[in-house]
Amino acid sequence: MKVLQSKTERETNFFTNDDTLHKILEDMLDQELLDFAKRELDDFGKLVAGEIDERAKHTDREGEPRLKRYNKFGEEVSEVWVNEGYKKTIEQTYNTGIVGYVHKEIPQLGRKGNYVYSFAQGYILSQAEPGFYCPVTLTMATAYLLEHYADEKLKAKFLPHVCSTGDMELYEGATFLTERQGGSDVGANVVEARFDGENYRLYGEKYFASNAGMCGVAMVLARMPGAKEGSKGLTLFAVPWRNEDGSVNGLRIRRLKDKLGVRAVPSGEVEFNGAVAYVVGDPNKGIYYMLEALNLSRICNAIASVGIMRRAYLEAKHYVSNRNAFGQVLTNYPMIQDSLAKFAAKVHVEVATTFDLIQLYDVVTSGQTSERDIILNRLNIAIMKKETAEQAVKFASEAIELHGGNGYIEDFVTPRLLRDAQVLTVWEGTANILALEVIRLFNKFRAHEIFVDEMNRRISLLNNSSLKEIVVKKLHELTNEINVFISLDEAMQTFEGKSIAEKMAIMYESIVAVEWADKYGDKYKKLAEIYLEDNWKLRKIGDPMKTVEYFNDIV
Repeated sequence: MKVLQSKTERETNFFTNDDTLHKILEDMLDQELLDFAKRELDDFGKLVAGEIDERAKHTDREGEPRLKRYNKFGEEVSEVWVNEGYKKTIEQTYNTGIVGYVHKEIPQLGRKGNYVYSFAQGYILSQAEPGFYCPVTLTMATAYLLEHYADEKLKAKFLPHVCSTGDMELYEGATFLTERQGGSDVGANVVEARFDGENYRLYGEKYFASNAGMCGVAMVLARMPGAKEGSKGLTLFAVPWRNEDGSVNGLRIRRLKDKLGVRAVPSGEVEFNGAVAYVVGDPNKGIYYMLEALNLSRICNAIASVGIMRRAYLEAKHYVSNRNAFGQVLTNYPMIQDSLAKFAAKVHVEVATTFDLIQLYDVVTSGQTSERDIILNRLNIAIMKKETAEQAVKFASEAIELHGGNGYIEDFVTPRLLRDAQVLTVWEGTANILALEVIRLFNKFRAHEIFVDEMNRRISLLNNSSLKEIVVKKLHELTNEINVFISLDEAMQTFEGKSIAEKMAIMYESIVAVEWADKYGDKYKKLAEIYLEDNWKLRKIGDPMKTVEYFNDIV
């Protein structure tokens, strides 16, 4: 089937033509916040697709952060140099309120924003600079911990700076957990907190500390003398990077990590040599506080993943729509149409599903919710963080393939997308760690029953259609598998955990896809058909080529 395609222009605004995001905002924001968000996101979408994208390329290739260990007098200063363009990106991004307006009033509205709006900003930012979205994520986590658990004195000291929108000095945040001997096993941490009669001071090292040297305040887990062993003996501290006189607060950066990707963020090995630290909240609940922040960071991770996926899709679509081979534009070939249509369907559904869980997260963090919703929220975050991260790598690779040899050349953005995507499968919990989280939620909180009940509830609200029949059948099959899974011993559950998490993510996404088909009609019905056919492996050889038939409507 030949459908001659006209040449397409490169996107100059990452917000304007994103129909999925527009509909998400229209559905999830009240009219006042929606009008504000659309104006601001239109400006930000243009900025990200233009200036910020150009700076991201420079930072990645030539202007990555560097450690300046000593000043001209030979004194150790542990400063991190970043290029001037990166500093401009910091200013422009935080001034939008990507962190601040979750916690303080938007001057034009006289009210706070919310996480839906913040994550919409993060999704757009990640299409150009997912590396920089890491410091933004850490600052969001720091703001969350300070607002929810710090006493009023500590909150007044740090939170206004962490939430700065250009009205005062910005303190970017950081969360330092990882130590050499522990990695994901935070309970093995040994950094000590000693009281000197006036202040707590920290001693030890954190082995993978992102935003080192750039943060104004870091949230750090450390162990007080006599504390319990394991994770329950950890206390959460707020540690300013500098003292009030400007000197470094008993901190030393041993080295910066030479990373595969996300080069915009300086990640280092940080030594604590008597750093002044302030207890945050109950000293016995540090690990619980940090796990809450981790859930927020996992959503940010998913947002970065879908941002990379969309950019990869846009780049691939632009390239193949403007490239001739064997006498035709590439988009005339069914195999190209098939790849792009599946790409479009997966990006749409993953963005829609990620924001679906964010809507529940907004409710949960407000404190006005049930234990059931808290458990469902944790489960949704675990399965979607895993799924989006893995798909970001897959589709960044797919975009390279659709470019052919050019996709492997650093003149194009595609190699950076792949390098930046790869870390998202590692940060905030690998697939193995997330599978353990799912297993824990199953066995301790019966989360599988809550999930199945919620999926059944949402299916019951769908219009009768062939799409509904598919999700009903697949949920029945999945429920049977889950019932077998829950009866397995510990070893077998860990063996099967990643597989069951993946199927749950696809189930969740499938229902969201059909909900959109019901609500928004033809284009989204076609996207749902392609999504279900591809992800549940429904198509048999010789069946109609839906991706080709629907290509012009959805791509």
